[in-house]
Amino acid sequence: MIPVQIFLTQRDSKNLVKKQKPTAFTDRNGWAENDLVCIEDDFTYQTIHGFGGALTESAAVTWKKLPAALRRKAVELCYDPRKGLGYTLARVHMNSCDFSLGNWSCDDTPGDFALKDFSVAHYREAIFPLVAAARKAAGRPLWILGSPWSPPAWMKSNGKMNEGGTLLPECRDAWALFFAKFAKALSREGFPLSAFTVQNEEKARQTWDSCVWTPEETRDFVRDHLGPALAKAGLAKKIGLYFWDHNKERTLERARALLGDPRAAAFVAGIAVHWYSGDHFEQLRMFKERWPEKDVLFSECCCGILERTESDLWRQGEMYAHDIVGNLEGGMTRWLDWNVLLDAQGGPNHVGNFCNAPLRADEACRKLVVQPSWHYIAHFSRFLRPGAVRIGCSRWTSDVEAVAARNADGSFAAVLLNRTDRALRPQLRFRGLLAPVELPAHSIATCTWK
Repeated sequence: MIPVQIFLTQRDSKNLVKKQKPTAFTDRNGWAENDLVCIEDDFTYQTIHGFGGALTESAAVTWKKLPAALRRKAVELCYDPRKGLGYTLARVHMNSCDFSLGNWSCDDTPGDFALKDFSVAHYREAIFPLVAAARKAAGRPLWILGSPWSPPAWMKSNGKMNEGGTLLPECRDAWALFFAKFAKALSREGFPLSAFTVQNEEKARQTWDSCVWTPEETRDFVRDHLGPALAKAGLAKKIGLYFWDHNKERTLERARALLGDPRAAAFVAGIAVHWYSGDHFEQLRMFKERWPEKDVLFSECCCGILERTESDLWRQGEMYAHDIVGNLEGGMTRWLDWNVLLDAQGGPNHVGNFCNAPLRADEACRKLVVQPSWHYIAHFSRFLRPGAVRIGCSRWTSDVEAVAARNADGSFAAVLLNRTDRALRPQLRFRGLLAPVELPAHSIATCTWK
């Protein structure tokens, strides 16, 4: 007999990552063939390196408005491994993004190709305090991803950071140098970067900070400018470089262009993806089949703020869980949410592009509101710890979505999601033993054993 602990979250109930009556793997009913979720631990796949969220200027401004006790609670709810989600990853924007208070960059001096006026003073005031607090709550160094939304306005074809535009050819070396200077500046501040993406949402011409790249432009910039600049600065082996940072449906299209060039591919750790165009989990699986040595990084997701009913909020939680399961099955190694914290309006935001977040502050910033999505994320981030290895998992029906992993300490975790309107009673099958699990309608369960 192998004891199994079960943690359950159920829509419209008090079950919120709540420990249930334990079950156990036994040899009773070992002949069963129906309603099975089979765990095959001799099939191993990618190593899971952790979960996290974006520490944006908007999140930092909201966090700073909270009373001291709530500031501590907010970072604990995200980064503390015992009291919170146990996040170990963070994403910071290089220059401003839509979730900033306005357009700004680390060097707004036109024609400063040598970047003599480069400065991270704005971060020191606005963003680094939140990064430091998150690291303290995590109790360990954070894996930090840096992502640009736009080069400075003077480097762009449209002369502004918003509304797309492209990088001017004569600014390619200066923009590549910008990455190296940003990484070195953050390291001096005590927040060394682990990775960069080349550009947030390469294909999107947004009303906010954005810059458009063709696949060929990205390939040439990485190969001829950014990769060499990071290498010259001694950063190429310290900082992973990810491309695309956009929706999954074009994973293979963008990968063929960049990874088809051996010189460009040599600088690249993997691809970063978002969820805004739908599932496309098959794109991730095909990517891993073609380029098994490259990582799949999930770098952003969020839900709309206009969906305000309780039913909508629970559905958003299910969306998170569904996407995480599919991404893990597709080969994802790291998962990053968008803003870790926002205000009651879903901002602040300099273009009115408001959205939801797992943690929200109330109108007066005197209370933290934990959204259902927070609980769904917890079923993965608390139990699939950095260093876990995804293992084989099959299910008798698509009504149950499932993923399983073996943690570095030898423990196992299986996450089961039921988005249907009826209760299901799966049996976990592991090494010939069976363990019954109660999975109510619209619920998610994490089962752990050792």
